[in-house]
Formats: sequence, structure tokens, C-alpha cells
Amino acid sequence: GLALSHCVGANSLGPAGPWRSGGPCKMKRVRTVFKPEQLERLEQEFLKQQYMVGTERVDLAATLHLTETQVKVWFQNRRIKWRKQSMEQKAAKLSQFGVIQPATADSTDIKDHEEDTVDVEL
Repeated sequence: GLALSHCVGANSLGPAGPWRSGGPCKMKRVRTVFKPEQLERLEQEFLKQQYMVGTERVDLAATLHLTETQVKVWFQNRRIKWRKQSMEQKAAKLSQFGVIQPATADSTDIKDHEEDTVDVEL
């Protein structure tokens, strides 16, 4: 599961469930800090394939001592980073030839690929 930090706020009445949106107690998910060895292996796997599902993801998570969700989210975030880098490289090449890209292209392209956030199990 996801780790949650303790209740934030001076006049808190105890930890709230993650389903509660209001009140004086705000729960915050603790950010996963990956070890360099884990990042190196995740990057190696990403170079082989940008999508990892099913038993491959389960096996990689077990090998790296991570949860399946942590591996899934890392791949989602890495695909977004990869797309952004690809678009920036494309824009740089086009600008060399005097072709100007619309300023809103980046945000539109990322919105078009929000299906990455859907968890598909095979």
C-alpha cells in the first residue's frame, strides 16, 4: 500500500482516513525514494520496453523489493518524461529549420496520452 505521513496541523484530532477530504487533518502520501541500484534496473527495463504489465511487473517489483504499484507508477512517470523529452527534441530540430511550434503543443500532447494512468492487467 501507500505510506501516509502523520496528521499535519496544530489542532488535529487524530489521523483521518485517506477518503476524507476536509477537516483539520490532511494526510500526505510519503514520496518513494528509489535506491540508485533500483533506478538503474528500472531504466534498463524501460529501454527494453516502455510498458510493463502482468507477471513481468510483479517479478521486477519482487526483485527490486518494491511494490507492484511503485513499479507501475514509475513506468507511467517515465513514459511522460520520455514523451516530453521527445517533443523537446522535435521542437529543437524544427526550430533549426525555422519552423515554429505552437506554445500549447506540449500540454495538448500530454493530455492526449492520459490513458497511461489506467492500470491494465493481463
